[in-house]
Amino acid sequence: MSDRLSLNTLSPAAGSKTAPKRLGRGIGSGLGKTSGKGHKGQNARKSGGVRRGFEGGQMPLYRRLPKFGFTSRKALVSEEIRLSDLDRVVNTEVTLESLKAEGLLRRNTKFVKVILSGKVTKAVNIKFNELAGSNVDIRITGSALEAVKAVGGSYEKA
Repeated sequence: MSDRLSLNTLSPAAGSKTAPKRLGRGIGSGLGKTSGKGHKGQNARKSGGVRRGFEGGQMPLYRRLPKFGFTSRKALVSEEIRLSDLDRVVNTEVTLESLKAEGLLRRNTKFVKVILSGKVTKAVNIKFNELAGSNVDIRITGSALEAVKAVGGSYEKA
């Protein structure tokens, strides 16, 4: 019956469990007296040690390097679109939603600016919505507006 598996005969595999270090328990343990911390110094004390990035009192690297850069929140939700991209739009009525549906803009885009780059060959009617304040969702540069009007297009409020 000794070969039967039962709860009182279960034990971990040999060598899989190691005993914890027992610090300060005499010379014979190998970790007596100073408990593996050496003699004196900051790291030998009870709450010894230094914080991350500490360089012994020298001005730390993260404070020696200059700080730079800025990311505008508006830049995360605004994009530019070229006249040549407007030429690829299937519908002649261009709105923010139609540009997103065509895959020309990201889903989270809230502001678009049409710039003069490339050519527009068909008449497109760009419709914008007024948002809070004096913002509009689709803006257009003066030269791009002239190019759109030259082929019979328009830029008007939706």
